[in-house]
Amino acid sequence: MKYLLFTATFFCAIALKSYAQETPPNSQTFNFGVQDCINYAYEHLNTVVNAGLDVKSAEYKIKETTGTGLPQVNGSASFTDYLKIPTSLLPGEFFGAPGTFIPVKFGVKYNSNLGVSLTQKIFDGSYFVGLKASKTYKELSERSYTRTKIAANIAVTKAYYQVLVSDEQIKLFDANIAQLKQQVDQTVAQNKQGVVELIDVDRITVQYNNLVTNRENVVRSLALNYQLLKFQMGMPIEYNLTLKDKLVDIKLDNNVAELGTDTAFYHKRIEYALQETDKKVNELLLQNKKAAYLPTLNFNGNYAASYQDNSFGNLYKNSFPSSYIGLSLNVPIFSSGQRSNQVKQAKISLMQSQNNLVDLKNSLNLNARMASVAYINGLQSLNNQKANQTLAQEVLRVSKIKYQQGVGSSIEVTQAQTALEDADNKYIQGLYDALVSKVDLDQAYGRIQ
Repeated sequence: MKYLLFTATFFCAIALKSYAQETPPNSQTFNFGVQDCINYAYEHLNTVVNAGLDVKSAEYKIKETTGTGLPQVNGSASFTDYLKIPTSLLPGEFFGAPGTFIPVKFGVKYNSNLGVSLTQKIFDGSYFVGLKASKTYKELSERSYTRTKIAANIAVTKAYYQVLVSDEQIKLFDANIAQLKQQVDQTVAQNKQGVVELIDVDRITVQYNNLVTNRENVVRSLALNYQLLKFQMGMPIEYNLTLKDKLVDIKLDNNVAELGTDTAFYHKRIEYALQETDKKVNELLLQNKKAAYLPTLNFNGNYAASYQDNSFGNLYKNSFPSSYIGLSLNVPIFSSGQRSNQVKQAKISLMQSQNNLVDLKNSLNLNARMASVAYINGLQSLNNQKANQTLAQEVLRVSKIKYQQGVGSSIEVTQAQTALEDADNKYIQGLYDALVSKVDLDQAYGRIQ
């Protein structure tokens, strides 16, 4: 099978390995449409779940940053038991013995201090920039979450279409096998009657056996495609999944002209939104570096109680309190050019993000044009393969009639049968390519959110 068989095998091998390492849960059965599969992936796919947790973490980050500007209260306590009280030497002049030093023990055996302190920012430019930055960080995580969901949406949709196409291919095989089996039976009967040679029987039997073998290969590929779909959904591979949507439910049309009139579609692309957020981050970084030039002012307060006594039992009977309030002002004066160079670096980063935004816009425009062309080409190829399939069926029908009437050869019938199989395979490939190009087109114009 040409389309994505290797990819399916690879991902399914990963899924099987993961399953072998875990205790299998109870088997469940689901009958899902493509949107159901996408919604399931949003809730169970670990990459999406983790991106959602990043959003939650960003919410707590905002609260954390906000808290740094609110009053900060801290308590302290200490207890000291002086096994030997410190001794100090005092000049003998104080005691009438000039020229000597008198050892004197100052203090008591037990000391304890209890205190509480309060600090409050009054002005800090970096704090206000930090508040904006934390909100921007949340915005970045939300947009990353959206990008992860879009990636899951695309992967699940393509895997879903792959299953539908494989199922359609099996139906084509069944139809061809049924008519070829009838032809084999007729040829065998004619050979017994002496109408056709044994080589004709052998030739059509080989073709029949090859067709049956190819069908079995696609059946196995279909099982792998189901595994791939469940893997992309984050569903345990032992669960039973059936598909509710059909190929006829998927609308394929070539009305892409209206998309070309939307010149601002790139604003709908999550990649552009993420780049805008990156630019905003660099703007805040520049503001933060400039805020380093501003002074900071903080309020400070403290209350403490000291307890001292030579008896542990009497230690907390008497207290010696102390308290203060005050302001602390820090004024940046000279940093040897550090702050200036940091501002210049931040300006360069901002310029780079602006340039990246322009480049991304051009890239998204080009991507959309390419997706449009690929979609139109895919539809035209699909329509052409449909027509070829119809012609091949007609050629086979006429070849069989001619052969039955004795004016044609078995080789002609075999060649017509081979041409039909080839037309069917190209139709299947064209169908899958058209479906995938439709998904790519929706992504290119930001219609997947």
